[in-house]
Amino acid sequence: MDQDAGLEAQERDLKAARCEQVFLEKISATKVDRPQLLAALDTLRDGDVLVVTKPDRLARSTADLLAFVERVKAQGCGLIVLSMNGQTLDTTSPTATLMLTLLAAVAQFDRELMLERQREGIAKVKAEGRRLGRPATILDQAATIRQMRRDGMSAAAIAKELGVARSGVYRVLETA
Repeated sequence: MDQDAGLEAQERDLKAARCEQVFLEKISATKVDRPQLLAALDTLRDGDVLVVTKPDRLARSTADLLAFVERVKAQGCGLIVLSMNGQTLDTTSPTATLMLTLLAAVAQFDRELMLERQREGIAKVKAEGRRLGRPATILDQAATIRQMRRDGMSAAAIAKELGVARSGVYRVLETA
């Protein structure tokens, strides 16, 4: 749901910037196959300007972002990034390209720190012998579900009583 809201906000910002064509894609910038981004690049003609809302919409690493900027420049086009604290960043100037490089490096650093914290958290949970992922509530209630069934309750009634999905109740009953 948040991804949809973010995509809608990006579309709104691009239309407010009076972009002639808007290409929308709900695929991570880490994915190799991004058909809408490729379509946008294919439509660029000498003198065009590609507008994006944020640098992380294009790439997740500084190297990838700079390669992307060079690709756009090689086509004789410019790149404008809208969401830079209310300012736009036009990479047709060397200063703006430097700023974009610095911002991309900071974003990549932040992402790597986040991933490191995530790995540390996972390792801690594993070391403590705790389970990763969503809690297995239905499995924890298996004995209760089976007893309720023996007492004559329907699967739907058990699900409602315990606040679980009926499919989960059936799954427990099938493994009895």
